[in-house]
Amino acid sequence: MSTEDFNYDLPNELIAQTPLKNRSESKLLVMDRNTGELEHKHFYDIIDYLHPKDVLVINETKVIPARLLGIKEDTLAHIELLLLKELEDDQWECLAKPFKRVHVNTILSFGDGKLKAQVIEKKEEGIVVVKFIYEGIFLEILESLGQMPLPPYIHETLKEKNRYQTVYAKVLGSAAAPTAGLHFTEELLEKIKAKGVLITKVILHVGLGTFRPVEVSDVTKHHMHEEYYKMSAETAEILNLAKKEQRRIIAVGTTSVRTLETIMQVHHTFCACEGTTDIFIYPGYKFLAVDALITNFHLPKSTLVMLVSAFSKKEYILHAYEEAIKKKYRFFSFGDAMFIKGEKKNGLQ
Repeated sequence: MSTEDFNYDLPNELIAQTPLKNRSESKLLVMDRNTGELEHKHFYDIIDYLHPKDVLVINETKVIPARLLGIKEDTLAHIELLLLKELEDDQWECLAKPFKRVHVNTILSFGDGKLKAQVIEKKEEGIVVVKFIYEGIFLEILESLGQMPLPPYIHETLKEKNRYQTVYAKVLGSAAAPTAGLHFTEELLEKIKAKGVLITKVILHVGLGTFRPVEVSDVTKHHMHEEYYKMSAETAEILNLAKKEQRRIIAVGTTSVRTLETIMQVHHTFCACEGTTDIFIYPGYKFLAVDALITNFHLPKSTLVMLVSAFSKKEYILHAYEEAIKKKYRFFSFGDAMFIKGEKKNGLQ
């Protein structure tokens, strides 16, 4: 399976640079998972496609201001760190740019020394492990010095930090937003609950695994980086009952998909658990947990376009993307959404 099989041409002007004023007014392309049939809607119409007793699974991770701009203390050269994963004892795995300028024991300084970082290990693919040195509370310092880690294809300044957070974001830890959830408003969520849909939560802290480009020609040779996930006993109980009663489990975003599928692969049931996952889902994968999916439009040749292709068919997904381009949908993080709908095989709703 070739990475090039998941390529498509996207005009630059369709890459959304800013969020819409109203989250739920984004466009929604509804696609039947089994037939590829398309409907053009708005995101607030999602409620028409949800059934009473469906379970909607959201990822309540919260983006940290993970981008730090600073200098090397010895040479004053400019350095950028992107915090990816918290380890222990104030140690973090980070992406460093330029990677060649940092070495083991290099001291980096941010905010005139308010925060310092000592490089204690260099890994592959631009990754370093640093130990932060500071006085006070780390997250408060990070809040004052760090920037929202917007993807490189966004060139506009984000005026409101909270627009790169879902309205239900609670647990700090992500280096990027689970963007499918950005379309929900508090009002829409209340309407969905009033319809009898159960909303339950998982955590997957988005790290390098989700947005690292595929740089090998053979899809099966790509390696995903690990990301932290967690499921509560309450969520596990809701999901297991839904499975037993043949009700739909609808994932909000590929991060929720990866969490649910990881847990089902490892434990063969939903349960209270936490860990790290490097699950890589591409065509040929047999889904164990998810019946329908709310997602954004993803980058060409990315692991995410491979995941949605596995959930339906590559031909259906690429055709849907072609139609979205013709209809001037907005793409990527601040862009429009898809609902890839599916029903239980026995027709129960």
